Amino acid sequence: MILILFGAPGAGKGTQATRLVEERGLVQLSTGDMLRAAIAAGSELGLRAKEIMDRGDLVSDDIMVGMIAERMDAPDCANGVILDGFPRTVAQAEALDEMLDARGTGIDHVVEIKVDEAALFARIENRAAESGDARSDDNADTLRKRLAVYHENTAPLLPYYEARGLLSSVDGMTSIEDVASSVAKIVG
Repeated sequence: MILILFGAPGAGKGTQATRLVEERGLVQLSTGDMLRAAIAAGSELGLRAKEIMDRGDLVSDDIMVGMIAERMDAPDCANGVILDGFPRTVAQAEALDEMLDARGTGIDHVVEIKVDEAALFARIENRAAESGDARSDDNADTLRKRLAVYHENTAPLLPYYEARGLLSSVDGMTSIEDVASSVAKIVG
């Protein structure tokens, strides 16, 4: 199974991905983690990525898709994967689709966790009030910036996947258990 979770920052993607990893034996593929691992391992793709990053440039979509393809070949990915942090643009989605088509497979499900963005700000305030402290990136200004990036870059992927009949949405404003149940109904 190949699954992509979408949602605004704070929607609960990480929480749901962790549950799917634990309950279904899926592997969460974080492109950031994969880049660091490929560089540390000295693989051909890792060396190419390091050279690009050392110049201060962004790693190209073809290198990222190549890393995903390599990682998906690992035995621990036999039950399936959750893509984390990729794709973030329509061009990346198209490159990913081409790679998967060449392998005779494709994305099984794209799940959007829908949230009330005003409630996300309230969550941050509540978390800070309850703990007396907040994470350094857990503030209204950072959330506002992250939401803007999400709407500009990532949200346009929703119609892309909807047009392919892959997109399902769940209510992210319900309990963690209810969101998990909704996701489970979609992924089967």
